Amino acid sequence: MDNKIATSAEVAESAVLPCVHEVHTDPEACAGLTKVPEELQKPVESKSASRWAYERLVLYIQNFEQQLDAEHEVAMGMTGGDAGVLRIEGIGYFDPDIITFYGTDTGGARTQLVQHVTQLNVMLRATPKPVKEKPANRIGFRLAKDLETTTA
Repeated sequence: MDNKIATSAEVAESAVLPCVHEVHTDPEACAGLTKVPEELQKPVESKSASRWAYERLVLYIQNFEQQLDAEHEVAMGMTGGDAGVLRIEGIGYFDPDIITFYGTDTGGARTQLVQHVTQLNVMLRATPKPVKEKPANRIGFRLAKDLETTTA
């Protein structure tokens, strides 16, 4: 048992550092997040709730896409009402507390969801890509690349 005494600075820093822990019935079927990139392991006191939610969503989307085959793309199911499913084509945030999703619905209509971070519920779904001859779009890769340039 480690009885290390932490300084008040270490306790304060630990309180704002990201932590991820997941357990699955079949780890091979659904690989959860296993690591948080170094640039996102820094204290988050200066980040808004929307920025923090955006960065973590990027990680979840990228991880979900890594488990898809070449015939599927990531989409999200929306809760409440008859909103349906949105094929994710973009995500953004508006400080201090708004997240926005851009995409198309199952009928091909342009769709934008604007959501307060306290109401954030996102169900990621695998949907068949709309054009079979084209490669699947991977928004998670673009989002992660953008995070690398904006957090550096």
